[in-house]
Amino acid sequence: MVEDEHERLARLKSNLQRRALIYEYIRTFFKEQNFLEVETPVRVPAVAPEPYITPFKSEDWFLLTSPELHMKRMLAAGYERIFQFSHCFRSGERGRWHNPEFIMLEWYRKGADYRKIIQDIEQLVLTLAGKLGLKNTIKYRGQDIDISLPWPRVTVRDVFIKFAGWDPVNEHDSLKFDMELVTKVLPGFSKNRPTVLIDYPAPMASLARLKPDNPGIAERAEVFIGGLELANAYSELIDVKEQENRFREAIEQIQRERQQQFAMPRKFLESLARLPECGGVALGIDRLVMLFCDADSIDDVMAFTADTA
Repeated sequence: MVEDEHERLARLKSNLQRRALIYEYIRTFFKEQNFLEVETPVRVPAVAPEPYITPFKSEDWFLLTSPELHMKRMLAAGYERIFQFSHCFRSGERGRWHNPEFIMLEWYRKGADYRKIIQDIEQLVLTLAGKLGLKNTIKYRGQDIDISLPWPRVTVRDVFIKFAGWDPVNEHDSLKFDMELVTKVLPGFSKNRPTVLIDYPAPMASLARLKPDNPGIAERAEVFIGGLELANAYSELIDVKEQENRFREAIEQIQRERQQQFAMPRKFLESLARLPECGGVALGIDRLVMLFCDADSIDDVMAFTADTA
Protein backbone atom coordinates (compact mmCIF):
# COMPACT_ATOMS: atom_id res chain seq x y z
CA MET A 1 0.00 0.00 0.00
CA VAL A 2 1.44 3.35 -1.07
CA GLU A 3 1.24 6.09 1.55
CA ASP A 4 -0.28 9.34 0.26
CA GLU A 5 1.07 12.79 1.14
CA HIS A 6 -1.60 13.46 3.76
CA GLU A 7 -0.75 10.24 5.58
CA ARG A 8 2.97 10.97 5.38
CA LEU A 9 2.55 14.44 6.87
CA ALA A 10 0.32 13.11 9.65
CA ARG A 11 2.91 10.45 10.52
CA LEU A 12 5.71 13.05 10.45
CA LYS A 13 3.75 15.33 12.79
CA SER A 14 3.21 12.46 15.23
CA ASN A 15 6.92 11.62 15.13
CA LEU A 16 7.90 15.25 15.73
CA GLN A 17 5.58 15.40 18.73
CA ARG A 18 7.30 12.31 20.14
CA ARG A 19 10.67 13.87 19.32
CA ALA A 20 9.79 16.89 21.46
CA LEU A 21 8.86 14.59 24.35
CA ILE A 22 12.18 12.77 24.00
CA TYR A 23 14.07 16.08 24.27
CA GLU A 24 12.08 16.93 27.40
CA TYR A 25 12.76 13.55 29.00
CA ILE A 26 16.47 13.71 28.15
CA ARG A 27 16.80 17.10 29.81
CA THR A 28 15.07 15.77 32.92
CA PHE A 29 17.35 12.70 32.95
CA PHE A 30 20.51 14.81 32.98
CA LYS A 31 19.27 17.50 35.33
CA GLU A 32 18.39 14.82 37.89
CA GLN A 33 22.07 13.78 37.75
CA ASN A 34 23.32 17.35 38.21
CA PHE A 35 24.46 17.86 34.64
CA LEU A 36 24.52 21.39 33.26
CA GLU A 37 23.09 21.96 29.79
CA VAL A 38 25.53 24.07 27.76
CA GLU A 39 25.82 25.68 24.33
CA THR A 40 29.04 25.95 22.34
CA PRO A 41 29.78 27.62 18.97
CA VAL A 42 28.46 26.15 15.74
CA ARG A 43 30.90 28.12 13.55
CA VAL A 44 34.50 27.50 14.62
CA PRO A 45 38.06 28.26 13.44
CA ALA A 46 39.16 24.60 13.71
CA VAL A 47 37.51 21.21 14.03
CA ALA A 48 39.04 17.93 15.11
CA PRO A 49 40.77 16.62 11.96
CA GLU A 50 39.30 13.26 10.95
CA PRO A 51 40.19 11.74 7.56
CA TYR A 52 36.72 10.32 6.91
CA ILE A 53 34.66 13.33 8.01
CA THR A 54 34.51 16.36 5.70
CA PRO A 55 33.45 19.66 7.31
CA PHE A 56 31.62 22.48 5.57
CA LYS A 57 33.61 25.68 5.13
CA SER A 58 32.14 28.96 6.40
CA GLU A 59 34.38 31.64 4.92
CA ASP A 60 37.75 30.92 6.61
CA TRP A 61 36.14 28.88 9.42
CA PHE A 62 34.15 25.67 9.59
CA LEU A 63 30.69 24.55 10.58
CA LEU A 64 30.86 22.25 13.56
CA THR A 65 31.23 18.49 13.02
CA SER A 66 30.97 17.80 16.78
CA PRO A 67 30.96 19.98 19.92
CA GLU A 68 33.53 17.70 21.55
CA LEU A 69 36.52 20.05 21.59
CA HIS A 70 34.67 22.98 23.14
CA MET A 71 32.93 20.77 25.69
CA LYS A 72 36.25 19.34 26.81
CA ARG A 73 37.61 22.87 27.09
CA MET A 74 34.75 23.52 29.49
CA LEU A 75 35.71 20.47 31.58
CA ALA A 76 39.29 21.76 31.59
CA ALA A 77 37.92 25.08 32.91
CA GLY A 78 36.30 23.34 35.88
CA TYR A 79 32.87 22.12 34.75
CA GLU A 80 32.31 18.55 35.93
CA ARG A 81 29.13 17.27 34.23
CA ILE A 82 27.82 18.84 31.04
CA PHE A 83 25.51 17.89 28.17
CA GLN A 84 24.38 19.52 24.95
CA PHE A 85 22.05 19.14 21.96
CA SER A 86 24.24 20.39 19.12
CA HIS A 87 23.56 21.09 15.45
CA CYS A 88 26.38 19.38 13.56
CA PHE A 89 27.32 19.48 9.88
CA ARG A 90 29.17 16.93 7.74
CA SER A 91 29.56 17.21 4.00
CA GLY A 92 28.57 14.33 1.75
CA GLU A 93 26.49 12.50 4.36
CA ARG A 94 23.03 11.88 2.96
CA GLY A 95 21.01 8.68 3.00
CA ARG A 96 18.54 6.62 4.93
CA TRP A 97 20.37 7.25 8.23
CA HIS A 98 22.23 10.45 7.35
CA ASN A 99 21.55 14.13 6.74
CA PRO A 100 24.32 16.74 6.27
CA GLU A 101 22.86 18.71 9.22
CA PHE A 102 21.87 16.65 12.24
CA ILE A 103 21.56 16.80 16.01
CA MET A 104 24.17 15.27 18.29
CA LEU A 105 23.60 14.74 21.99
CA GLU A 106 26.96 14.80 23.72
CA TRP A 107 27.79 14.57 27.38
CA TYR A 108 31.02 14.51 29.37
CA ARG A 109 31.67 13.77 33.01
CA LYS A 110 34.74 14.18 35.19
CA GLY A 111 36.05 10.98 36.76
CA ALA A 112 34.31 8.63 34.31
CA ASP A 113 35.68 6.19 31.75
CA TYR A 114 34.05 4.57 28.73
CA ARG A 115 32.50 1.81 30.83
CA LYS A 116 30.71 4.36 33.01
CA ILE A 117 29.53 6.23 29.90
CA ILE A 118 28.14 2.97 28.49
CA GLN A 119 26.11 2.63 31.67
CA ASP A 120 24.85 6.20 31.19
CA ILE A 121 23.66 5.27 27.68
CA GLU A 122 21.92 2.15 28.95
CA GLN A 123 20.12 4.07 31.69
CA LEU A 124 19.14 6.90 29.34
CA VAL A 125 17.59 4.59 26.73
CA LEU A 126 15.84 2.50 29.40
CA THR A 127 14.49 5.66 31.09
CA LEU A 128 13.18 7.06 27.80
CA ALA A 129 11.50 3.76 26.96
CA GLY A 130 9.78 3.76 30.34
CA LYS A 131 8.53 7.33 30.00
CA LEU A 132 7.22 6.52 26.53
CA GLY A 133 5.29 3.52 27.87
CA LEU A 134 7.50 0.90 26.25
CA LYS A 135 9.00 -0.62 29.42
CA ASN A 136 11.88 -2.95 28.50
CA THR A 137 10.94 -3.65 24.89
CA ILE A 138 11.27 -1.45 21.81
CA LYS A 139 9.50 -2.51 18.63
CA TYR A 140 11.61 -1.51 15.65
CA ARG A 141 11.13 -2.55 12.02
CA GLY A 142 9.27 -5.74 12.92
CA GLN A 143 11.63 -6.78 15.72
CA ASP A 144 11.06 -6.77 19.49
CA ILE A 145 14.27 -5.46 21.05
CA ASP A 146 14.86 -6.33 24.69
CA ILE A 147 16.67 -3.38 26.29
CA SER A 148 16.81 -4.79 29.83
CA LEU A 149 20.17 -4.24 31.51
CA PRO A 150 23.00 -4.95 31.14
CA TRP A 151 23.46 -4.91 27.37
CA PRO A 152 25.87 -7.44 25.85
CA ARG A 153 29.45 -6.22 25.44
CA VAL A 154 31.66 -7.70 22.72
CA THR A 155 35.19 -6.75 21.75
CA VAL A 156 36.19 -5.68 18.25
CA ARG A 157 38.80 -8.44 18.17
CA ASP A 158 36.34 -11.18 19.11
CA VAL A 159 33.57 -10.27 16.66
CA PHE A 160 35.94 -9.75 13.74
CA ILE A 161 37.58 -13.11 14.34
CA LYS A 162 34.13 -14.72 14.64
CA PHE A 163 32.36 -13.09 11.69
CA ALA A 164 35.15 -11.86 9.38
CA GLY A 165 37.96 -14.31 10.13
CA TRP A 166 40.72 -11.84 11.00
CA ASP A 167 42.03 -9.80 13.93
CA PRO A 168 42.05 -6.03 13.26
CA VAL A 169 44.05 -5.36 16.44
CA ASN A 170 47.07 -7.24 15.07
CA GLU A 171 46.37 -6.64 11.37
CA HIS A 172 45.02 -3.12 11.03
CA ASP A 173 43.48 -2.14 7.69
CA SER A 174 41.04 0.77 8.05
CA LEU A 175 39.35 0.37 4.67
CA LYS A 176 38.91 -3.37 5.09
CA PHE A 177 37.69 -2.79 8.66
CA ASP A 178 35.01 -0.31 7.63
CA MET A 179 33.80 -2.48 4.75
CA GLU A 180 33.67 -5.75 6.67
CA LEU A 181 32.14 -4.14 9.76
CA VAL A 182 29.12 -3.36 7.56
CA THR A 183 29.09 -6.46 5.35
CA LYS A 184 30.14 -9.21 7.78
CA VAL A 185 30.17 -8.12 11.42
CA LEU A 186 27.03 -6.02 11.94
CA PRO A 187 24.75 -8.60 10.25
CA GLY A 188 25.93 -11.07 12.90
CA PHE A 189 24.75 -8.90 15.81
CA SER A 190 21.55 -9.84 17.63
CA LYS A 191 18.42 -8.23 16.20
CA ASN A 192 16.64 -8.58 19.52
CA ARG A 193 19.23 -7.04 21.86
CA PRO A 194 21.45 -3.94 21.77
CA THR A 195 25.15 -4.63 21.17
CA VAL A 196 28.00 -2.64 22.71
CA LEU A 197 31.15 -2.99 20.63
CA ILE A 198 34.20 -2.20 22.79
CA ASP A 199 38.00 -2.01 22.64
CA TYR A 200 38.90 -0.69 19.20
CA PRO A 201 42.34 -1.05 17.58
CA ALA A 202 44.72 1.73 18.64
CA PRO A 203 44.89 3.30 15.13
CA MET A 204 41.12 3.92 15.44
CA ALA A 205 41.38 5.60 18.85
CA SER A 206 40.58 9.11 17.56
CA LEU A 207 40.33 11.14 20.80
CA ALA A 208 40.15 8.11 23.11
CA ARG A 209 42.95 6.98 25.40
CA LEU A 210 44.74 3.66 25.00
CA LYS A 211 44.51 0.94 27.63
CA PRO A 212 47.40 1.39 30.08
CA ASP A 213 48.00 -2.37 30.20
CA ASN A 214 47.45 -2.93 26.47
CA PRO A 215 48.40 0.05 24.27
CA GLY A 216 47.29 -1.78 21.14
CA ILE A 217 43.65 -1.21 22.18
CA ALA A 218 41.68 2.03 22.62
CA GLU A 219 39.07 2.56 25.32
CA ARG A 220 36.36 3.27 22.78
CA ALA A 221 32.86 1.81 22.41
CA GLU A 222 30.01 2.02 19.92
CA VAL A 223 26.40 1.14 20.65
CA PHE A 224 24.19 -0.54 18.05
CA ILE A 225 20.43 -1.07 18.41
CA GLY A 226 18.15 -2.45 15.72
CA GLY A 227 20.86 -2.08 13.09
CA LEU A 228 21.39 1.60 13.96
CA GLU A 229 24.79 2.88 15.05
CA LEU A 230 23.59 5.01 17.94
CA ALA A 231 26.49 6.26 20.04
CA ASN A 232 30.28 6.50 20.20
CA ALA A 233 31.85 6.63 23.69
CA TYR A 234 35.43 7.23 24.88
CA SER A 235 37.63 7.30 27.89
CA GLU A 236 39.01 10.67 26.87
CA LEU A 237 42.66 11.14 25.98
CA ILE A 238 44.34 13.78 28.16
CA ASP A 239 47.94 13.40 26.92
CA VAL A 240 48.74 16.62 25.02
CA LYS A 241 51.69 15.26 23.04
CA GLU A 242 49.84 12.09 22.00
CA GLN A 243 46.77 14.06 20.91
CA GLU A 244 48.84 16.53 18.92
CA ASN A 245 50.64 13.66 17.17
CA ARG A 246 47.29 12.05 16.26
CA PHE A 247 45.97 15.36 14.93
CA ARG A 248 49.14 15.89 12.88
CA GLU A 249 48.87 12.43 11.33
CA ALA A 250 45.20 13.04 10.50
CA ILE A 251 45.96 16.44 8.94
CA GLU A 252 48.71 14.93 6.79
CA GLN A 253 46.35 12.19 5.60
CA ILE A 254 43.62 14.73 4.77
CA GLN A 255 46.07 16.88 2.83
CA ARG A 256 47.39 13.83 0.99
CA GLU A 257 43.99 12.32 0.13
CA ARG A 258 41.71 15.36 -0.19
CA GLN A 259 44.19 18.19 -0.83
CA GLN A 260 42.41 20.15 1.90
CA GLN A 261 44.18 22.43 4.37
CA PHE A 262 43.40 21.96 8.05
CA ALA A 263 44.37 24.06 11.05
CA MET A 264 45.63 22.45 14.23
CA PRO A 265 43.04 22.99 17.05
CA ARG A 266 45.55 24.91 19.19
CA LYS A 267 43.15 26.29 21.80
CA PHE A 268 41.89 22.79 22.51
CA LEU A 269 45.42 21.43 22.82
CA GLU A 270 46.35 24.29 25.17
CA SER A 271 43.44 23.33 27.44
CA LEU A 272 44.18 19.61 27.34
CA ALA A 273 46.89 19.83 30.00
CA ARG A 274 44.17 20.90 32.47
CA LEU A 275 41.60 18.29 31.40
CA PRO A 276 40.84 15.85 34.24
CA GLU A 277 40.27 12.14 33.76
CA CYS A 278 36.88 11.96 32.07
CA GLY A 279 34.58 10.07 29.73
CA GLY A 280 32.25 11.28 27.03
CA VAL A 281 29.92 10.24 24.24
CA ALA A 282 28.32 11.44 21.03
CA LEU A 283 24.81 10.05 20.48
CA GLY A 284 22.79 10.68 17.32
CA ILE A 285 19.48 12.15 18.41
CA ASP A 286 17.82 11.69 15.02
CA ARG A 287 18.60 7.96 15.08
CA LEU A 288 17.43 7.68 18.68
CA VAL A 289 14.12 9.26 17.65
CA MET A 290 13.95 6.87 14.67
CA LEU A 291 14.26 3.99 17.11
CA PHE A 292 11.47 5.21 19.37
CA CYS A 293 9.19 6.10 16.43
CA ASP A 294 9.81 2.86 14.52
CA ALA A 295 10.92 5.06 11.61
CA ASP A 296 12.64 3.56 8.58
CA SER A 297 14.42 6.75 7.52
CA ILE A 298 15.86 9.86 9.12
CA ASP A 299 13.49 11.80 6.84
CA ASP A 300 10.61 10.49 8.96
CA VAL A 301 11.82 12.25 12.13
CA MET A 302 13.08 15.62 10.80
CA ALA A 303 10.80 18.51 9.82
CA PHE A 304 13.21 19.42 7.00
CA THR A 305 16.13 17.56 5.44
CA ALA A 306 18.70 18.45 2.79
CA ASP A 307 16.11 17.48 0.16
CA THR A 308 13.22 19.54 1.55
CA ALA A 309 14.85 22.62 3.11
